[in-house]
Amino acid sequence: MKLTIIGSGYVGLTTGACFAEVGHHVVCVDNDERKIKSLLEGKIPIYEPGLETIVRKNVVSKRLQFTTNTEEGVDHGEVIFIAVPTPPQADGSVDLSFIEKVAREIAVCLGSYRVIVDKSTVPVKTGERVAQTIRRYAKPGVEFDVVSNPEFLREGSAVEDLMSPDRIVIGGNSDRALAVMQKVYEPFVAPVLVTDINSAELIKHAANSFLALKISYVNALSELCEVSGADVEKVAEGIGMDKRIGRSFLNAGLGYGGSCFPKDIAAFIAIADQLGTPFDLLKEVQKINARQLNRFLDSVREALWVLKDKKIAVWGLSFKPNTDDVRSSVAINLVETLVKEGAEVTAYDPKAMDKFRELPIASKVTLTDNPIEAARDAEALIVATEWPEFATVDLQELRDAMRTPLIFDGRNLLDPTAAASYGFQYRGIGRGTLAAE
Repeated sequence: MKLTIIGSGYVGLTTGACFAEVGHHVVCVDNDERKIKSLLEGKIPIYEPGLETIVRKNVVSKRLQFTTNTEEGVDHGEVIFIAVPTPPQADGSVDLSFIEKVAREIAVCLGSYRVIVDKSTVPVKTGERVAQTIRRYAKPGVEFDVVSNPEFLREGSAVEDLMSPDRIVIGGNSDRALAVMQKVYEPFVAPVLVTDINSAELIKHAANSFLALKISYVNALSELCEVSGADVEKVAEGIGMDKRIGRSFLNAGLGYGGSCFPKDIAAFIAIADQLGTPFDLLKEVQKINARQLNRFLDSVREALWVLKDKKIAVWGLSFKPNTDDVRSSVAINLVETLVKEGAEVTAYDPKAMDKFRELPIASKVTLTDNPIEAARDAEALIVATEWPEFATVDLQELRDAMRTPLIFDGRNLLDPTAAASYGFQYRGIGRGTLAAE
């Protein structure tokens, strides 16, 4: 099929590349000329495992093309996916100006029937607004349908999530449009849930909010574990063995971050407030998440007494492993607090340091080529992102490099017993302190 993706950011580019990979002919549109120029040259603006390979492969096969021309994209696509940003506003609600602008641009270009798909994460009833906007600006008599098809991508495994999805949600009120969407997803083997548009839009916010709730739940448990002498890892394992609950997203740590969870939860709270049904449970999820980082920093302050002039190493800057995304990263918030309190911060991340260098705080942080160099002469080490390579570091080499053998493991990544055996004082989340042998 001929498909168009408007918006070539994280969701749009990955979606377009995967659609091309299964045989569709895809045109990705973006108004950022530098981004399109870079993509045409084979340069990928984000790190995502497997993405660069399939982009280059499908550009060569001419199943994947890039343009800045919206009219070209609308002419090409039988189905037009809207995958533009939906940033948060000061009150937590969603800024839909990019969605509205694209809807107008599509409308004036429509010449014959198209299916317009909201791929971006949007508040419930956005599809209705998109349809109204297109009707207002399109030529009289032009036929179209609007569909909601939320994405469920996890940064770091987005290609896998798209190629082997656990479910495909299609929300529409037209049999004609639903038939077209079924054809789009015919190459994918996954359960397909067909709903009305409003239900599909709610599913995405509800899913992300529930996952964030699980994270905040286990983080609240971690506080109980610390004061009672229990091990949150064992508690989470015991809970997760119940098949009704599951082990995923029950990992105590510094809290959730990234470009989705904080934004989507704030948006869902705002949506509920606007509809007159306050979602107080999610407000508590936000409070627990904010408290978790503060509690962790308090433990660092307690051990070091004064942070000013202390050399502190931070491992990890991205909000999660297998991505270079530093947006709303808890690790960045941590670094900013350490610097504000006068600490000398050295840091290392396998993929995110280039993105980190674009941030204002970067000029006050020393970046190194490897984790051991980041920890050299440090008086404390903080594990802020659970990159796998940190778990396999040579603990003897790390001990020899550090001035003070003090580890604060914000992701419970390292083995506490092993760390203690090499002379470290180890402090995890919900695990208490394990002193050196």
